[in-house]
Amino acid sequence: MQISARADYALRALLTLAASDGQLVKGESLALAQDLPLRFLENILTDLRRAGLVQSRRGADGGYQLGRPADQITVATVIRVTDGPLASVRGRRPEEANYEGAAKNLQDVWIAVRVNLRRVLENVTLADVAGGRLPDVVTTLSNDPDAWTTR
Repeated sequence: MQISARADYALRALLTLAASDGQLVKGESLALAQDLPLRFLENILTDLRRAGLVQSRRGADGGYQLGRPADQITVATVIRVTDGPLASVRGRRPEEANYEGAAKNLQDVWIAVRVNLRRVLENVTLADVAGGRLPDVVTTLSNDPDAWTTR
């Protein structure tokens, strides 16, 4: 799985908002806090606002805040808003992929990949990451020495 810059930036901005305890944070402050390009971040924030993940207020006292509690926003939700489905095969859902001959079981591999992505990403919220209290599934997987080996 490749995490796009769009998803990474969205998550970093949302985590900054999650840590702000409901205070309004200006876009410029979000960009500076996470070293993000402001114009790109503003486009991302527009998408996040449309999806209800952030709220915005204009004006001198304006800024952004989470649109719902941090413990109700999963990493999977953010990735779906920014990039679409968690797993796709040539732009389609894995269950829509059909293979013949020696590749006929490949669809099962893609389905299993999606299940494992969901197992992690749908169980990690902004509150978990911002608070440093990751679910057991994440700590177990990230503590596996093989997780840190590149191949």
